[in-house]
Amino acid sequence: MPVHHERARNLKWAATMHGEDTGAGLVLAHSHAPPPPVQGRLVTREDREVAEDSSLAPGATRAMGAGNRVRSEEPDLLRTCFERDRDRILHANAFRRLAGKTQVFVFPADHQRTRLTHALEVAQVATAVARAVGLNVALTEAIALGHDCGHGPGGHASEDAFDLYLPEGYNHAIWGADVVLAPLNLCAETLDGIRHHSWSLPTPTTPEGAVVSWADRCAYSAHDLEDAVDAGILKPTDLPGSVADVVGRTRSEQLRTFVQALVASIAEYGVVGMDAVHASGLAELRAFNYERIYMRPESVAQGEAVIDVLRALVDYFLEHPEALPTPATAARDQAHAVVAYVAGMTDRYAFDRAVELLGWDKHRLPRGIDLPER
Repeated sequence: MPVHHERARNLKWAATMHGEDTGAGLVLAHSHAPPPPVQGRLVTREDREVAEDSSLAPGATRAMGAGNRVRSEEPDLLRTCFERDRDRILHANAFRRLAGKTQVFVFPADHQRTRLTHALEVAQVATAVARAVGLNVALTEAIALGHDCGHGPGGHASEDAFDLYLPEGYNHAIWGADVVLAPLNLCAETLDGIRHHSWSLPTPTTPEGAVVSWADRCAYSAHDLEDAVDAGILKPTDLPGSVADVVGRTRSEQLRTFVQALVASIAEYGVVGMDAVHASGLAELRAFNYERIYMRPESVAQGEAVIDVLRALVDYFLEHPEALPTPATAARDQAHAVVAYVAGMTDRYAFDRAVELLGWDKHRLPRGIDLPER
């Protein structure tokens, strides 16, 4: 762009610095015709709680005041307690770092999922179901956005890496609720849904949490397959016809099928679940992904490389606790502090730390689809 055009654009942008002053104590965003009048009135949190109570299904979770939190707070003027939770998660460092954490592929290509985009897709599926059956959408979205904040670098392999150092083991769902997001002072219902979103853990105590459990499995089963196809690992026709006939062949078809099946089943049975036909189709899709994507030799090798790097980093910081941003003193606290620090790293930061601090051979690092050599 010629310099004079760039300068003109910058001057035009700078001219909007203060908005459009109407002279009546009101500033507008645009200098042209004002937006249509909204006949606005202040709708307080209390007003919205009343409206919510009358519109939600009988078993849905109601927002009440400041919410059930470990540390008492004053209620917000405008937002319900679950809306505040959603906002806190959205603005948290742990949530932003998900953009640099593996979903399936380390160093993903531009259009492949990260943990962040996975969380957003889970939220879309979960809120679509919750809205259709009269559940609390704000609580559902908060749980969905926060459900994977406990993941370490390199995907599920990080859980195997960190298990070695903690007597209770490392589970990303529990760690996310009880460690990573604890400083946010979220509502008990939000934390419960995050803590129990994995099917191997106890059932969430709210229907909204149960919806997120299903949405998580539906979302990753569909989008992990799409990413594998885009990466050239699979062809669309590789999915058996017996599975595709039930759930669809594309991500769009699959998610539409799963959302509609969940909504219909919840409406019919009054509990959060999926009819046996579609649940079997989802299970078969997930089993196909396990065999052809997650357990392929390259994926297994990637996981082993992740474990090696992360354990080397944990060992280093256990031997050099002074290198931690916030050193811990007690042995148990030190192990947890080290794991918390390494688990919070993004993939690239963790692997770069291994190279810089440990002299790690770059050829031993996990290899991404688009980065065969580093």
